[in-house]
Amino acid sequence: MRPKPVGILHIPYDNNSSFTKGPAKAPAKIDEILVSGSLNKTCENGVLLKWNQNIHTLPKLPIFDQVTFNTNIELAVSKAIAQGFQVLSLGGDHSITYPIVKGIYQHFGPVNIIHFDAHPDLYDVFKGNRYSNACPFARIMEENLAKSLHQYGIRTLNEHQSQQAKKFRVNVNTMLDWPCEVPELEGVVYLSIDIDALDPAFAPGVSHREPGGLSTRDIINFIHKIKAPVIGVDIVEYNPDKDIDNLTAYVAAKLVKEAAGVMLSSQ
Repeated sequence: MRPKPVGILHIPYDNNSSFTKGPAKAPAKIDEILVSGSLNKTCENGVLLKWNQNIHTLPKLPIFDQVTFNTNIELAVSKAIAQGFQVLSLGGDHSITYPIVKGIYQHFGPVNIIHFDAHPDLYDVFKGNRYSNACPFARIMEENLAKSLHQYGIRTLNEHQSQQAKKFRVNVNTMLDWPCEVPELEGVVYLSIDIDALDPAFAPGVSHREPGGLSTRDIINFIHKIKAPVIGVDIVEYNPDKDIDNLTAYVAAKLVKEAAGVMLSSQ
């Protein structure tokens, strides 16, 4: 059976950034690298990405505001899935993950989430905003959109978020726990990659530089070892304004490529 094609959805939204704006510029920059001819289109697992065949760029979302962003993203993701795509979303700040998962829930029910990040993003409210990029996984877990949540690369776990993790039964793996085994999961997997999970040496172009993180190879090897079907991915929090010689843009594009290869081989 032929796997469903991957649809790349650009979500240039950073109004919920809690520190520095800039991630809204990321999808265009990542796309620029993907089509530049610099990257070989064969993934490390042997999958060849063929644009407009097994991988497509989906129509751009309309400009949206603080009130409608959740609904517009949820509808766009749900529509793409209904049209036969697996959705790989390019953010944007991490607040987009909540409405993406809501759109996926309509078709798959609760999913297993594997989340790479320096931060747990489990705040109930941050700076008065329940939809901050510091809160998406609190919203996801309180609405029972996830069957399980496994976090990796965490190195900023404070008392409030630790309490939230216990409340929602989140499997938090800090950098002190690394390296970690890939969990054996029943059902489908959604993968959320915040670029600041990486050490700034590998990805300086992020709003929140947190030293002591993962390497690019750590994440690539991990995602290729996931045995359950990966039915959706987001790559978020790349900030081109903070980048150095497009280094992080190339890292993000490489992760797009390898994540797409995993999606196409795991169905």
